[in-house]
Amino acid sequence: MKEVYEFLKKCGTYYLATVEGDQPRVRPFGTVDIFEGKLYIQTGKVKEVSKQLQANPKAEICAYEDGKWLRVSGKLIRDDRVEAKKHMLDNYPELQSMYSADDDNTEVLYFEDATATFYSFTEEPKVIKF
Repeated sequence: MKEVYEFLKKCGTYYLATVEGDQPRVRPFGTVDIFEGKLYIQTGKVKEVSKQLQANPKAEICAYEDGKWLRVSGKLIRDDRVEAKKHMLDNYPELQSMYSADDDNTEVLYFEDATATFYSFTEEPKVIKF
């Protein structure tokens, strides 16, 4: 999982896919954290992405850097604990003007039953499950 985290941090921007009914939705994201041995992302509960994930937690991330790309699929599970939110926001101080660990909007989610696959045109895919 650390390799997945490091790749996403290096990329800076990755793309999160969710579904809304039968319509796929994709948008750029940039937050990633490891907390208590789980891979987390962050958003706001007022956003459509949050509503989509609560209706259907299945999601996929795709990121690309230096001729390699990564896909992470699994379920994103909300963690409402202040400690998880604080850990994320401590790692992204630029978000602290918009989010707080104890507000009703900040949402952190961790991957459950995740499969990460690293790809390139020159190497065999590498699969990591967590």
